[in-house]
Amino acid sequence: MKIHHVALYVRDLIAARDFFVTYFGGISNEEYHNPTTGFRSFFLRFQDGSQLEIMTRPNLTAGENSDFCCGYAHLAFSVGSREAVDRLTRRLQEDGYALLSGPRVTGDGCYESCVAGIEGNRIEITI
Repeated sequence: MKIHHVALYVRDLIAARDFFVTYFGGISNEEYHNPTTGFRSFFLRFQDGSQLEIMTRPNLTAGENSDFCCGYAHLAFSVGSREAVDRLTRRLQEDGYALLSGPRVTGDGCYESCVAGIEGNRIEITI
């Protein structure tokens, strides 16, 4: 069994798509739009075949326990080496994204950094 995709609600769908395309090499499909509900989405496919669905709709809330709340704990991208972690972390910082931690070796031996990506969502960058 494998995970087919992860889904993320965002407020600015185009900015979110551009973020994942620019920094993580996502390839986007055409936008889906349901005119009845106002729901819009893109699927982004990454080099290893994994997928991220980014979605928006008019009635998003920031609260917990809602069917249409924003966010997730974090999304982790493996970039292949310590140097690549450092390089992408530096690039994101230079482009104005806040560094939340690292790059560092974690207690369980992983080398990673964490940035506040698009709309403040946590993006972990690891080997």
